[in-house]
Amino acid sequence: MDEDKALEIFHSDDEGHNFECFSHTNGNTFWYASEIMSLLGYETLAAFRNVVNKAIAACATLGIDIQENFQQENKLEEGKTIHDYRLSRFACYLVAMNGDPKKKEVALAQVYFVAMAETFRHYIEAADNVERVLIRDEISDREQSLSGVAKERGVIQYQLFHNAGYRGMYNMNLSQLKRMKGISEKDFSRSLLDFMGKEELAANLFRVTQTEAKIKNENIKGQRPLETAAEVVGRKVRNTMQEISNTKPEDLPMADDIRNVKKQLKATHKKLKKIDKR
Repeated sequence: MDEDKALEIFHSDDEGHNFECFSHTNGNTFWYASEIMSLLGYETLAAFRNVVNKAIAACATLGIDIQENFQQENKLEEGKTIHDYRLSRFACYLVAMNGDPKKKEVALAQVYFVAMAETFRHYIEAADNVERVLIRDEISDREQSLSGVAKERGVIQYQLFHNAGYRGMYNMNLSQLKRMKGISEKDFSRSLLDFMGKEELAANLFRVTQTEAKIKNENIKGQRPLETAAEVVGRKVRNTMQEISNTKPEDLPMADDIRNVKKQLKATHKKLKKIDKR
């Protein structure tokens, strides 16, 4: 999509108003969520609030001040109280990146913010990276939960249990998978999840959550039975991926280091703040 076009028309309404026209200021520049949701193709604030909540979660994961970027405000309109948000420019950026890319308004907004921040080369990459940060953070939480359940049920050597899930999903041990994926020696001790793209991360999130569910539902106990359960779930996820997309999980391309992605997003935050200061 042409960046100049996005910069020009994101998004003019029938009266020629665009994103910048909807800004407010009280010492800081901000936008009301209720006013920009229509620019992004959403009809109700209730539906749009889900997008805002995902954006807030991304902000929290990056360690950036939520209150500075998402300020809740109750507004009285036509006798009704509306729960609204004051969004910073960076908050608007995160909202756009978490919007439905099938909406042409969202696609235009993504190009608009990427071109403005000059941080990413392509808006799809930028949107995927924001979602990668969210999924990676969720997997960390779910892995901790699985670890607790496994420990309660008798896992003593968690590394073997952990490896069994990967072996089932990838048809090889984790160390073999890292070498096959080309992980460098300096990063070899790190989690492979930090280098996975959105699709592969989502598949592993499903594997981890379903492993925990299987253990609980079937009341599985003991080191070896729990390893077997983790491997069985991994293999089923693998088979499902091959059946649906004819893709083996080990063949999915690696993505940029999640640490670099977070640095880029934090740099975007600083650049967008500077725009309003100017």
